[in-house]
Amino acid sequence: MASKRTQALLYARRAAMAGIAVLLLVAGVRSSWGAAQHVMLAKGREHGTMTVAACGSGTCTGPYVPDGPTARHPRVTIDKSVAAKKGVRIPVVLKPGTTEAVRAGAPGILHAWAPLGGSLLLAALVVAGGLRMTRLAWGATLAGGALLGGAFLAL
Repeated sequence: MASKRTQALLYARRAAMAGIAVLLLVAGVRSSWGAAQHVMLAKGREHGTMTVAACGSGTCTGPYVPDGPTARHPRVTIDKSVAAKKGVRIPVVLKPGTTEAVRAGAPGILHAWAPLGGSLLLAALVVAGGLRMTRLAWGATLAGGALLGGAFLAL
């Protein structure tokens, strides 16, 4: 029969592991939301098409042609991981008040939520190893893998 001290340590370990898993998921949502909000809540934002003209170490730049009666921007920037090759036209949404673009549509949504996919994979390890909840861990693994795989295929 386990002593009260052993029981308390087991509960503390489970609480710590659950806290780490929740922390990983919250960090994934928070890091994803910065770009996802512009793609998912795009009503009232500037929509258009960007043509990739040049790429640097982390970003690509190019001219922007709006879909509606908004201002043209001679040069906008987008993450290099989203842009394909020079000359490719990409549907984008501009972040308000900036010339920074975020890819629009389903590929943009999947790319924006990719950090959440990574945190789901990390949290699955904690859930499986620390909490011994293998079914939940497999579910998180499949969800994170599907999200990352979908983002990879969409871009």
